[in-house]
Amino acid sequence: MESFEFLKDLALIIVTAKVFGLIANKLKAPQVVGEIIAGLILGPSILGWVGQSEFLSRMSEIGVILIMFGAGLETNMKDLLKTGPKALLVALVGVIVPLIGGSLTYMLIFGFSEFGSEQFMRAVFIGTIMTATSVGITVQTLKELGHLKGHVGMLIMSSAIIDDIIGIIVLTFVIGFKNPDSKIIDVVLQTGEFILFSVLCGIISYYLFKFIDKRYPHKRRIPILGLALCMIMAYSAEKFFGIADITGAYVAGLILCNLRDSEYIAEKMDISSYMMFGPVFFASIGLKTQFDGFTPALLLFSAAFVFTALITKVIGCGATAKLLGYSWRDSAKVGVGMMTRGEVALIVSQKGLSVGLMDPLYFTSVILLIIISSITTPIILKLLYKGEKKPEEPDAPNALPAESQ
Repeated sequence: MESFEFLKDLALIIVTAKVFGLIANKLKAPQVVGEIIAGLILGPSILGWVGQSEFLSRMSEIGVILIMFGAGLETNMKDLLKTGPKALLVALVGVIVPLIGGSLTYMLIFGFSEFGSEQFMRAVFIGTIMTATSVGITVQTLKELGHLKGHVGMLIMSSAIIDDIIGIIVLTFVIGFKNPDSKIIDVVLQTGEFILFSVLCGIISYYLFKFIDKRYPHKRRIPILGLALCMIMAYSAEKFFGIADITGAYVAGLILCNLRDSEYIAEKMDISSYMMFGPVFFASIGLKTQFDGFTPALLLFSAAFVFTALITKVIGCGATAKLLGYSWRDSAKVGVGMMTRGEVALIVSQKGLSVGLMDPLYFTSVILLIIISSITTPIILKLLYKGEKKPEEPDAPNALPAESQ
């Protein structure tokens, strides 16, 4: 019977996430906040009814991949190209400020040390954890609010994708001091290769899907093939180029976003994401949280760590947006939208643990950052968007009523 425990876990997560999502909605908060709290309650920190397992981790990974694929599908390519140069600048400053802020925070608490020493590298690594932005929660929130396709939403998404690539380069550079075999040039080359691969694969896939879409419009085979492309791109990004799988999933969405049936594909993806994979992803953030062994010193570090991580993203990205000509309110949206941390921060932390750049005790601090940023970001974004009109939806393409295999 133990082999079927995952069925019980899934049932608890789906029902509890839905209930707390509805409660959050009633309280005028985005549903994702309720889903994260549901995971926290079900997890080892409170009730202990559901534990983190390999199965749930994989389900969670699929969840964030589907969210990013959907985000790519709903992207307006013209807006993305317009925000490209601005997004690059926002992402660069959004990496540099947290990197410096995190390193200084660690040194202020545990003492300054010589450049290149082990203590110095630990401090830099803490700053590296803060560089990673998790766009999944922000994307879902903007989607709920109806502002995902807005100019600010496009800037946030573009910046977060670029931020992910820069963060990986920074991580490899830091590890290079610890492991001489790791070379920054290799990562730069891999990133360039991934971009080239995405362009070539994108051109071929787009025209192939365009042909299928024209010959078999509004058929279920199109979303099925689109999902396959999403998984292939996510796999290729991680396996062959060392880029996060969510970046590959987002690129797959971008490839298909100009198809006539792109909205139809997104609609079908939303069914699986909304009913199962999305709730598992957001609840898993709460499931990973444990507060055992918390000491006053660790509590002080965690408080400073979380505060620095949040404020440096808001300042770095928000101030850059303001310098680029955005209003104070829109600049605040950019800063807040970029302050969420999630799976990328966990990956970076686990890498630091494996190479000895991070003490296992501080992993709880990272979990706290993910929990707090994941809960506060949707709430603040909703307040910032309060009273604003949703961007006008583009005219839907003339779709045929048929829906067959």
